[in-house]
Order: sequence, then structure tokens, then C-alpha cells
Amino acid sequence: MDHQRAFEPAYGTAVEVADGIRRMTVRNPGPFTFHGTNTYLIGTGDVAILDPGPDNAEHLEALLAATKGQRIAAILVSHTHMDHSPGARRLKAATGAPIIGCGPHRAARAMAEGEVNAMDASADRDHAPDQELRDGDRFDGQGFTLTALETPGHTANHLCLALGGTDILFSADHVMAWATSIVAPPDGSMTDYLTSLDRLKARDERLFLPGHGGPVTDAAGYMAQLKAHRLGRERSILAVLDGTARRIPEIVDLVYAGLDPQLKPAAALSVLAHLEALVERETVEAPAGASLGGLFRLSAS
Repeated sequence: MDHQRAFEPAYGTAVEVADGIRRMTVRNPGPFTFHGTNTYLIGTGDVAILDPGPDNAEHLEALLAATKGQRIAAILVSHTHMDHSPGARRLKAATGAPIIGCGPHRAARAMAEGEVNAMDASADRDHAPDQELRDGDRFDGQGFTLTALETPGHTANHLCLALGGTDILFSADHVMAWATSIVAPPDGSMTDYLTSLDRLKARDERLFLPGHGGPVTDAAGYMAQLKAHRLGRERSILAVLDGTARRIPEIVDLVYAGLDPQLKPAAALSVLAHLEALVERETVEAPAGASLGGLFRLSAS
């Protein structure tokens, strides 16, 4: 994968990334957020703010300073992870602007009996938009239009937003230049993720502004790499199941040789996402059900 990791977060500063679009990065760096969450300020008169980030007083003050003399007309949210959506409520309280975008948090599937949602702490279950955008819905700002594209996979309620009249798409956490997106059941679905990726590949936008890190400047070529990477991971999992039934910890050790032990829980969730997709296609069997503790083997059919 040709990931692009060179990025200057410029905390507290609104950096112009395209005509009428500024990026401000939250100071919440981490293994899953890179240098922090990107908030986008869209428009030059009345401004829409996309993904205000976590509940962070420093970031709120920076946003208010960057928009001094302008009106914050809307607060847009792409999906309900704790690093993207809670700041919307703090910003609404300060400005009165409505929260618009994805619906309440929901899982891609029901939890299996005895299953624990390993990503539960990352879910913002208090998100309640004033206006929910569904696929194809438009938000008309002052001098710009955004069209919502439902792109489930990373989360079930994930939205990308296409900027009308341009080749720009706000890709949130679905496509990022710095790393592949986390797909972790039951909140995420690999089948949905790949379907959403194919949908974006068929569109015309070629400059993606993601939720973390710098722009994706060759979106078509990069998405082709993302698809190839996921399919390659799938082939690796099938290879280690050839002739042997295995559980996920063993699959992780074989497929991710030399992986930092701290990253193994995330790798296990990614493997589970792939296995769920393979079970759906009847390529793999899980006699006791597809779960982190389940046993997996190649289908006999």
C-alpha cells in the first residue's frame, strides 16, 4: 500500500486545503486517529463545520476563533465514533447551529450470544441529529451543495459527502491516505465496506479529504490499492485455513507475523470481519457461529 504519512496537523490553525475549504485538526493523536481528527470548515460566508471531533474545549475555542465574523450555519457529522461526533453537541450549545448528517449509532449486525462489543467504548450513543441525511440527500449551504452518500463499512451509519461542481469528496474514515480503515464487527462490516468502496470507485471525485491525515490525491488509484489489499488479506486467511480449522488468535499470528502485540486485538477484529464476509459467501464455515472465539474452516462445498 502506498500510504502517505507526511502530515503537519497545525493544531489550532485553520489550514486552507481547497477553495472555500479549511481543515483544522484536533489535538487527539493516537494509534487509530493518527495526528488527530480533521474538522472541515466549508464555505466563506455562512460556514458548515464537518466533524467537530471529540468533546474538546480547546478545539471548540479554535473553531470559534477561526469563524469569528462568520455564522456557523450547520454542524455536519459523518459517523458516530467518539473522535468525530461528540464535539457537535458542544458546538451546537455555543452557536445554536443544527446538527445534520448521519443518524444515531447502530451496529452492522446484532450481537451474538455471549459476544462483547470490543468497539463499544468508541461509539457515541448520545448522538441525536436535528436532521438526518440519507443517501442522495442534499445540504445546500451558502454557495455550495453537499450530497450525502451512505458508505457503511467502518460504521453502519457512515456518510461521505460530495461537494457539488467539484471533484472533491469528504471521505471521513472510509478512505484515508495514512492507513486502511478499521472494520470491526459488530459495528463494522467487511462486506459493506467493500461494496461502499466499489461505489466510490465508480464516481468521478478524485480528491478525497479524509477524517485523519492529508488528502487522497489519486483517489481512483488509491482505492484500487485498498481493494487489492483487502482481497490479498482474504487470500492469506484462506491459505492458513487450507486443510486446518483454526481460531482467530492463531490466524492473526500466522497472517500478521511479527505484529506488535498491542495491535493484535485490532488485527483480530479485522480478521473476524474478513471471516464474516467469507462465511456469508459460504467459502468458510464456522460451526458454532462467526465470533472472536469461534472455530473456522474452509467450506466443504
